[in-house]
Amino acid sequence: MVPSEEPKDSTGAEEHIIKPSNITPKLDTSKWPLLLKHYDRLNVRTAHYTPIESGSSPLKRSIKDYLSAGFINLDKPANPSSHEVVAWIKKILRVDKTGHSGTLDPKVTGCLIVCIDRATRLVKSQQSAGKEYVGILRLHEAIESQQKLSQALEQLTGALFQRPPLISAVKRELRVRTIYENKLLDYDDKRHLAVFWMSCQAGTYVRTLCVHLGLILGVGGHMQELRRVRSGIQTENDNLVTMHDVMDAQWVYDNTKDESYLRRVVQPLERLLTSHKRLVVKDSCVNAICYGAKLMLPGILRYESGIDLNDDVVMMTTKGEAIATGNALMSTATIATCDHGVVAKIKRVIMERDTYPRKWGLGPKALEKKKNIAAGLLDAKGNPNEKTPKSWDQKNYQNIKSEDLMAESVKREEETAAGLTKRKHESSGSEEETKKEKKKKKKVKVEEGEENAAPVEAKKKKKKKDKTVEGEEETVVDVKVEPVSGEEGEEKKKKKKKRKSEAGEAEEVPMETSIVEETKEKKKKKKKALDESVVMETTLDDSTLETTLDDTEKIEKKKKKKKKRESEIQAVE
Repeated sequence: MVPSEEPKDSTGAEEHIIKPSNITPKLDTSKWPLLLKHYDRLNVRTAHYTPIESGSSPLKRSIKDYLSAGFINLDKPANPSSHEVVAWIKKILRVDKTGHSGTLDPKVTGCLIVCIDRATRLVKSQQSAGKEYVGILRLHEAIESQQKLSQALEQLTGALFQRPPLISAVKRELRVRTIYENKLLDYDDKRHLAVFWMSCQAGTYVRTLCVHLGLILGVGGHMQELRRVRSGIQTENDNLVTMHDVMDAQWVYDNTKDESYLRRVVQPLERLLTSHKRLVVKDSCVNAICYGAKLMLPGILRYESGIDLNDDVVMMTTKGEAIATGNALMSTATIATCDHGVVAKIKRVIMERDTYPRKWGLGPKALEKKKNIAAGLLDAKGNPNEKTPKSWDQKNYQNIKSEDLMAESVKREEETAAGLTKRKHESSGSEEETKKEKKKKKKVKVEEGEENAAPVEAKKKKKKKDKTVEGEEETVVDVKVEPVSGEEGEEKKKKKKKRKSEAGEAEEVPMETSIVEETKEKKKKKKKALDESVVMETTLDDSTLETTLDDTEKIEKKKKKKKKRESEIQAVE
């Protein structure tokens, strides 16, 4: 279509007028940054939402927020360890937290992704991402041809057994690591040096691979030099910076307040998530996701094609900010055809809470519920109580869809079924317990039949004593009575003699008072005897329940002693 000549006014100047047309021009988003790139290619579910002024584009954050949500694609120098490098960056930038995407040995150089503050939440996903290396192999002797070396490299592809070297950052255990691809780049016959490229799983030790290559070739070999070319999504061509760049950028910002160098060194964390499938979320549900809510279908504005179940997805705002990573619970087809349900389950929340305002619990139903809770018509959790009006339950079911009611009925049926199974288990358990108790009682009866009549009589006396002693203020304390030794027996005899002498002296006392005191003494003695017999029964173990002849003799002796005491008391009276 040839553009028409622009209208001119009487003075000859051009007029800037928007002409009416039926065609809406296509939006070119190929140059939009980070997660917003090719935004026009996303499938549109709805375009109706209320924009909120909170938040900002990742590239337009304040320098403090930019640093706390950024990462550095660092070219690690040789000799210092990965942990040392990360600690140095933490001191240089004066931040709270730093983490790296995977340990590199001290002599190894190349890509090391250093995450800062909030970006450290993505460290685990970067550590498990694939890696690429370029290494130099030194063979100990000459080999027949270069073709033999390339065949050995091809042989070492796929899943391989590896044991980490003696000097390593992990435990020396045999483990399996996958090597996706190998290439021989160059070979020097004179110096026996080979340059190779490899793409492998995270945690692969290239040192052990070089040793295995030497064993396969039969000449021996070791790793001369190694460089990491790619870590996850970042390569050495994607804004790779050195430690000097980090230090200089911070110095320039401190002294001149120029942020451009620092913004070039540090990249926003959204750049690490550009390979994920995207789900654009309404501004009103951003904060709910930050608090751990599942992403439901009504909260989606746009979604990407090719989403399958359990795919890694990133939830983003309309400004291009990453909210959280998650696992997809719906495919692209189901998102397009359904009108309700859970779209994704949250895996890791990236955005800080309350960056966007809270927008749940503000509807008419929620506000009415809050008023009822404040008035005491509902309990603290919003459940009905004694004061709840009858109309409340009816109101709850007025605006609920039939699908929700069906889901609730299914849940109730499942709960009732679970309750029945629990009751059955409890009833079966109680029946088993009653059977066990009956068996125990039978055993006790048999053992009681085998025992002598003495403890049985003691139990009968105890029952009579309980009836007679009711109403008395004295409290009886059960004490374990051990068998009486010889010395204790002599002491008891002395006490008996003293009691006899005291009884002889008490003849002068009137008969009524003496009889009362004697009856009390008799009761006390009976209590002691009964307590001794009861405690002896309770302290007996299962192994000593069968009484021997020696025990019966002791019991008979005790009986005789008691009879003698009673006769002596009667004689005194």
